[in-house]
Parts: sequence; structure tokens; C-alpha cells
Amino acid sequence: VREAAKRTLNQRHFDVQLIGGVMLHRGKIAEMRTGEGKTLTATLAVYLNALEGKGVHVVTVNEYLARRDMIWMGQIYGALGLTTGCVTSQSGFVYDALYKNIEKDQQRDLVGSFKVIEDYLRPAEKKEAYGADITYGTNNEFGFDYLRDNMVYDVNQQAQRGHHFVIVDEVDSILIDEARVPLIISGQAEDATDKYYKFVKIISPLQKEEDYVLDEKLKSVNFTEQGQDKVVKTLGIDPWGENDIATTHQLESALKAKTLFLKDRDYVVKNDEIVIIDEFTGRMLPGRRWSAGLHQAVEAKEGVKIQAESLTLATITFQNYFRLYKKISGMTGTAVTSAEEFDKVYALEVAVIPTHRPAQRQDLQDKIFKTEEGKFKAVIEEIKQLHKKGQPVLVGTRSVERNEYLGKLLEVSGVPHQILNAKNHEREGQIIAQAGKKGGVTIATNMAGRGVDIILGGNPASPEESKEVRDLGGLFVMGTERHDARRIDNQLRGRAGRQGDPGSSQFFVSLEDDLMRIFGGDRIKSVMNALKVPDDQPVQAKMISNSLESAQGKIEGFNFDARNHVLEYDDVMNKHREIIYKKRREFLENSDLKQMVLELVQRAGFTKEDFDRKEQEAGQESMPQLVRFVALKAIDTLWQEHLSNMEHMKDSVKLRAYGGKDPLVEYKNEGHRLFTQLLEEIDATIGNNILKASLTPHHHNPGDGHNHNHDYGVPKVVRDLARKNPGEVGRNDECPCSSGKKYKKCGMIDSQEHQQNMAKK
Repeated sequence: VREAAKRTLNQRHFDVQLIGGVMLHRGKIAEMRTGEGKTLTATLAVYLNALEGKGVHVVTVNEYLARRDMIWMGQIYGALGLTTGCVTSQSGFVYDALYKNIEKDQQRDLVGSFKVIEDYLRPAEKKEAYGADITYGTNNEFGFDYLRDNMVYDVNQQAQRGHHFVIVDEVDSILIDEARVPLIISGQAEDATDKYYKFVKIISPLQKEEDYVLDEKLKSVNFTEQGQDKVVKTLGIDPWGENDIATTHQLESALKAKTLFLKDRDYVVKNDEIVIIDEFTGRMLPGRRWSAGLHQAVEAKEGVKIQAESLTLATITFQNYFRLYKKISGMTGTAVTSAEEFDKVYALEVAVIPTHRPAQRQDLQDKIFKTEEGKFKAVIEEIKQLHKKGQPVLVGTRSVERNEYLGKLLEVSGVPHQILNAKNHEREGQIIAQAGKKGGVTIATNMAGRGVDIILGGNPASPEESKEVRDLGGLFVMGTERHDARRIDNQLRGRAGRQGDPGSSQFFVSLEDDLMRIFGGDRIKSVMNALKVPDDQPVQAKMISNSLESAQGKIEGFNFDARNHVLEYDDVMNKHREIIYKKRREFLENSDLKQMVLELVQRAGFTKEDFDRKEQEAGQESMPQLVRFVALKAIDTLWQEHLSNMEHMKDSVKLRAYGGKDPLVEYKNEGHRLFTQLLEEIDATIGNNILKASLTPHHHNPGDGHNHNHDYGVPKVVRDLARKNPGEVGRNDECPCSSGKKYKKCGMIDSQEHQQNMAKK
């Protein structure tokens, strides 16, 4: 591989990169500093493991990097006789090794590290991209494709071919930062509700402390009694008194939208839609929606069209998706601070790889200011000085809003600069690649352009340009605020001083920044007031720096607990998911289904003769297709209901903590009971529906994302389980507690309303 890289890319792996390759092959996380060549290092383990012919997946943080790496590294694999593919949200691509163009090849070697030379991409079906020896893609796409594969009605429509070996680039970003939000494929549950416009209006005038209590540390908000009274007065009804769970839930979502979710920090409004911003990378996440009515509340707050609430069709957390692989390894510049979590959740060890040349970067002590205004004044002054000198500056901001504010201040000061944020990420690679030019000023949201090297003097740079910038002190990285996680700060620092280059980093922090404001900046502020420190005068004190470090430690703890909480609950669902998907695969992949279903038909009260008559009526060739469809349809419909029931139950078990019970234990026990019922109902429904299905095929709309098959006339009503006991309540019967709801939406999940009604009885 080293020789192939030298001949195709004119890049020969350093010895330390070979060590990195060995660690990746052993299934460890290789911590390599920024600029040490992680992309090239990965080719060593990727090629070795791809020789088994079972497919290797390489996960990147965005589609741009997936396409870039496939084209850039595809030449090494092509020279060694392997094929390379890439999957994106729209389609698949394969590396076109037959495309020959000397000019394009030279261009690729020159700018391939930050520019996608599209000519080497050949559009292909996703199945073909996954069929390649090596497949590049994002974590989201690999996860969604897995879920979609478990929703198809024809085995030929499955794209993935197994989970053999995966290398996760920027492993901390993917396995830790993004692990709090599960992947969800959803369908429309009901029409969009305009109630949110009304609720947002009611909540808008409410005052902090007086009407609601906000806890920014825990990211939670609750109405006070006075706040509830105001809402009841305006609304004309008392949803809390009437135990109207749906309305109270929507009001709480509207309150969260007002207090916890801010425009240009948590989301942007683009083309009259709310697009979530990843809080760690600063990138937009199109297609992702907050669940539980929160997205609709934010849409109402911003006055855009409210989209319908969704019904979960399939879901999985990243933790449980990546555990499907037989072997997993990863690369990042910063993993040691999260080594404990990698070990606990993924059983992954972190190996620190030495640098090729000694590091020369200077990490200067934080400059701390009393006010945010004073801080930004000092930041502008520092940038002006560095720009005048000619030293390139990369300024990191935490939000799009701060990013644009700083850009306006620089504009007024007459400093030419480039802005990089979630709104213009298409140019991400090109902007960040030129951040090392003499006199360059680049303002970027955290982590933007990650994966692209900043080469001193520009990319590509002449030896003279490179030396000139080196003599000026290299790249100066300036952080305008500390992040919740120390890792993110270290990643920003790591942009300077690559491959033994000179460089420096420094953070400018104010006591009004979120981190200090929420975690005890008041005490320090009173000290600074007592010392009469001017607003724009920095203080460099060990006490303040220690407070920052301890605040970050606390938040990391909170975030670890939040991810652990998601995982503990999903582990229960994961057992259910494994059994259901296995059952589904049996019906999808087996050609002889007769014996499997004959037993179910007889259990449902029919005879073998009834089945034989149906087979005769359908024809021996059509019967397996009908059986397969009926079975998959029953599994999917009931599984989706189960997901919804488990989601409702997760909310209701939280209340049991007040009765001294452990909500997780309750969730496990209730979940086990519901799942046992689900398996029984699936079998009964399949047995019933096979003999009652008509043979008229209705075509599914191919645009629905799955079910691209004939929809035989499966009766909708027959799904009510053939009960074991005559007195037993069916899930679709009215609940005996007199709530007027179906049993599955009330008593089956033991809702609060059900408990109250039964207590009255």
C-alpha cells in the first residue's frame, strides 16, 4: 500500500502512519494529531481488511469528505485491484478507474485534499456502491440504509451486504457528539396542527422565574404554578386539571422553543424551513427533525409552515448501529479525554500515535474579560495587529450568530476576511484550505472544515510562500469562547502547528459567555468588580482558568449521562429490534414459507385444508409472494405500533420515580410484557390474514421510501388478535377505565390517566 500510494499520489506513508495502520487493523482508536495524515493512514488497514472480500466501510463526518476521500484514495485501491464506492443521501457512486485524463489527474494530486474532482465519480445504485470492496459514506447514511433495508418487501432491494469492518474517521465526533440523538425514519402520523401557532402566542409574554423555571445546566424548563394559571386563563381550559396529556405536551414544547432553542445557534431558517444546526460541528442537518412536537413548536415560533407530526417507522442509536460490526476502529486528533466512554460503550482502546516531527505549537494562556463587548473589542484589535503583520488567523466561534456578528465588526474595521458557517458549507473545503495564506483572516464555526489540511502559505503553496508564513509564526488560532467539551477546544487548537510547523493558539473568554454564566461566573465577576478591572482589560488568572476547566468537566459529565440514558433505554429496544428484524429476514429470504405459516394458520383456528384451498385459489407460484407480503405487512404495522407504545411508556414510567420505583426497571418489565404480546399478535395476525387476503395487487407508491411491492388486499380489521381468553381486552378495544381511548393507547402502556381512572373505580 505504501508503494502504491507513492506511485499514484506521490505520498509515501511515514513510519508513524504505519504504526497508526497497525492500530486500526487491531480494532483500536488511533489518536493522531491534526495534519498527521489520518486519511492516508486509513488506507493501510482498509486495504488489508478488504482483501477478505466482505466489504469495508469508511465513515466520514459529511458527504463532501466521503466523495473527496473516495476519489483521492480510490486511486491507491484501484492500483491494487480493489473497487471503491460511496453512498450519499441522494444516491450511490463508484470510483471510475477507467476515466483517464492527465490534466484532471494532475489537478487531483494538487488540490484533491480539498476539492472533489467529480469526473472520477460514476453514478450507481446504492447496492452497487455497497457491493464495492470499500465503501465511503456518512454515519447517518450507513445507519439509515440499515433501517431502510429492514423495511423492504423484496430481498433484491436491500443495499447493504453485512457489517464486517468499519473505520470511523473523526471517531469522537460521530460516536460521542452525535450519539445523543437516535436515527429515526418517520412517516406522517396525522395532519399538521395549527394549535402550535396559538400556543406559541400564549407563551410568548411569559416571564422567567415568575412564570417558568429555566435550568440551563440540565437544559430543562418547567412552568411555575403562576405560569400555568396564566396559560389556563388565556386558553379558557385547564389541560393540567383535565389531564389532557397531548395539550400539556404541546404547551411544554412551545415553552422549550421559546427558552432553550435559539435561532442561528440551534437552527437556521432556510427556504421557509427550520434546519437544525449540529451544536458540535456547526453544520446544518437537513432532513433531521426534533421529535415530540418540538420541531413544530419552533416552526410556529418562526412563523413558517408547520409540518405534520411524525410517526416513528424505524429507529436506532449510533451506539447500537456500530455494535453490529464484527470489528470497529477509528481515528481522531482528540480521543484521550473520552477514553473511558469509548471503552465502556464500544470496548475500544485508544492508542496515541507519535507525531512525525516534534510539535512546535504554542498554546497561550486564556485572556479573560469581564464583558462580551470588551472581549470582542480585544479580539478585533488582536486580529488587526496580526493581519498588519501578515500572520494568518483562524478565528473559531460557537454559533452562526456570533460568527456573523464578528464578520460585521471586521467589515467595519476594514479587515478583509472569509466567513465559514452552516449557511455556506458548500465552499467549506476551499475556504479552510486557504486559511494559511499570508495575511488571511478566516472566521469559522467550531469544527467547520474539519478533515481539510491548512497548509502554510495557501494550498497549493510555493516553498517561498510557505517559508514566509513560517517565519511570521505560522497560523494563529483564536477561540472566541470555550466549548462545553474540552475535546472541541483541543480540536480547534490542533488546526495550528501541523507536521512540526510553527503556530499558536489562544482563547478569548468573557464572564458573560454561556459556559461561565451558567457555571459560576458570578463569583469571579464580583472579584473583577472589586479589583475595578476595565471591561476590555484581560485578566490571566489561574483561578479563572481552573473554573473554566471544572465547568467543562461538569458539562462533559452531564452529556455523558445524557448519552448513557439514551443508550440504556435503547438497549431494551435493541433486543426487541434484533428479534423482529431476524423474524422479518426469515420471511424475506426463505423461498419455502409453507411450513412456517401452516403452523400459524392452524393456531389461528384454521385447518390445513383451508390453507390448501387458498393455495389452489392463488396458484402455487403466487402463494409464496402473497404469504411473504402478508407476513411482512403484519410485522411492520405492529412493530410501528410497538415503537409508538414504547415511546409513550418511556414518558409514563418517569412519573413512577415519585413512587420510589426505578423508571428504567419499570420500562424493562413493561417492555418485556408488551413485546411478548407483540410476538403473539404478529403470529395471530399472519395466521388470520393469509386466508383472508384478496389477490388484487395494489401498487405502492415508489416514492414512499420502502414497500416497493404489490399491496395485496390485506384486510385491515383482522389485526385484532384472536384472543386466548374470551374476557381478555384486545389492544384495539376501548379501555375498561372509561377514558374513551383504545386499550393500546391507555391501559396497555399504563398511562397516568388510566391509573387515575382505575383508582376512582
